[in-house]
Amino acid sequence: MTYAITQTCCSDATCVAVCPVNCIHPTPEERAFGSTEMLHIDPKTCIACGACADACPVDAIFPVDSLPAAQQEYAAINAAYYEDDRESGRTEPAPDGPNFHTWGEPSFPRVLPADFAPLKVAVVGTGPAGMYAVQDLLLHTSAEITLIDRLPVAGGLVRHGVAPDHPATKKVGDTFARFHTHPRVRMHLGLDVGTDVTPEEIADHHDAVIYAVGASADRRLAIPGEELPGSLSARAFVAWYNAYPDAAPDGIDLSAERVIVVGNGNVALDVARILLADPDTLARTDIADHALRALRDSKVREVVLLARRGPEDAAYTRSELLALKHLPGVALVVDDHDPRIAAAVDTAGEKDKAAVLRDVTRARQDWERPPAPGRRIVLRFHCEPVEVLGTDRVDAVRVAAAAGERTIPAGLLLRAIGYRGVPVAGLPFDETDGTVPHEGGRVDGRPGTYVVGWIKRGPTGGIGANRTCAAETVSTLLADAVAGTLPTPRHTPRAFHRLARRRNRQVVDARGLAAIERAEITRGRTAGRPRVKLATVAELVATARSARAGLLR
Repeated sequence: MTYAITQTCCSDATCVAVCPVNCIHPTPEERAFGSTEMLHIDPKTCIACGACADACPVDAIFPVDSLPAAQQEYAAINAAYYEDDRESGRTEPAPDGPNFHTWGEPSFPRVLPADFAPLKVAVVGTGPAGMYAVQDLLLHTSAEITLIDRLPVAGGLVRHGVAPDHPATKKVGDTFARFHTHPRVRMHLGLDVGTDVTPEEIADHHDAVIYAVGASADRRLAIPGEELPGSLSARAFVAWYNAYPDAAPDGIDLSAERVIVVGNGNVALDVARILLADPDTLARTDIADHALRALRDSKVREVVLLARRGPEDAAYTRSELLALKHLPGVALVVDDHDPRIAAAVDTAGEKDKAAVLRDVTRARQDWERPPAPGRRIVLRFHCEPVEVLGTDRVDAVRVAAAAGERTIPAGLLLRAIGYRGVPVAGLPFDETDGTVPHEGGRVDGRPGTYVVGWIKRGPTGGIGANRTCAAETVSTLLADAVAGTLPTPRHTPRAFHRLARRRNRQVVDARGLAAIERAEITRGRTAGRPRVKLATVAELVATARSARAGLLR
């Protein structure tokens, strides 16, 4: 028996660190790390000890002989990675015996407690990027951490970005949650940097500040009609079904039979899948209540994904495309409008993403007619939108392809063409790529200020990519501490806690967050779901304050 890594792999390499026989690749030391869609277990070397499965934060690793039908392909996917060592990017052959792996935890400067006084570090953002940085600081130093987030609940994209039908991926949040109540962590949720407190005030109370604020805007199509009602970003749609507090419960109209999604990355596939998934299946997830009600009443039967390039260059991962093929009751179709599509699929190598489409129906679509009976997802490659049509709202989208332009009727347009960072008050900003200029995570011209995650490297990489990104930033911070180049704060973190409370009386602390957690899980237990999310700022704050009121009684 051997183990296999499956669809939900987050690539944070925790499994690599615990493997006793170095059978999981690529490792962080290998050139392919960060460029492959997932990690892979070598079936010829695996000794089936199960250490990787126990360590995996997202439950992505299973014995091959227990893989469910929809994931049995992953046994071959893992094995195929090792058919050509040069292609796998491995720097050395796998060992024949129980030799221990050469890679361990992220490396940091060799420092002793006497090299610098205990650090006081503020981390702005409680998503994966920020929490990996917090984890490194708590496990490798004696730092005290001040956690800050604009929302009154923690989690970032783990809570508000991961699709509700991917519960295993959300489990990485449990790893981070153990640090929320750490004795060296103080939490300030619902505190807005730039409104309630300034970056300068945070810096005045801490030795260093790490910004992990992500990329909260989205790229635009820059075509006529894009501003029509019914044309919005996939980011807004994801926020809506994930109970993001700023998302209006009635903000999505699902009264049309056809929806067009521009883009073919994993977010585009998430959107298409949620739009057409069985509501009874979604009712067993943590999807927002208002979204579940709307999807039960939805008229949507067809989702069309527009991709400017061909299937050989698709942005989605092989894993997510495989999952789409197994979506119950939903047909996957490729619009065969361009001869380049069939050529790319038919000539694709077995390891190429395009090969996954080889057994998918290919047929030229007649867009003059309403969607065919049943539910289906149509992949339309070599096609891009040039105009959104409609008077009061979206009625259709005019698209361009090699054979000319045509109009596809649709009542909703979602653009899934990428996220974009926004300027952070008081920090330099690169308008070209939407990031904060930095060197190894150290913000240019701002001693003691650091960035991590998408605001540092741009909106690329999944959850696990933030682990190595955070390790680099924390290493830079510690090197600055050893060199004595960190600014000396004028006030203490305790004074900052008092300042935060004065500026915003509704700030949520760790006790309040625990109360939110208990309330959501209790509501979920009643409904037969993992949790029922509180979907508004008012609900979240009221629930958090109830815990504080209980302490005062």
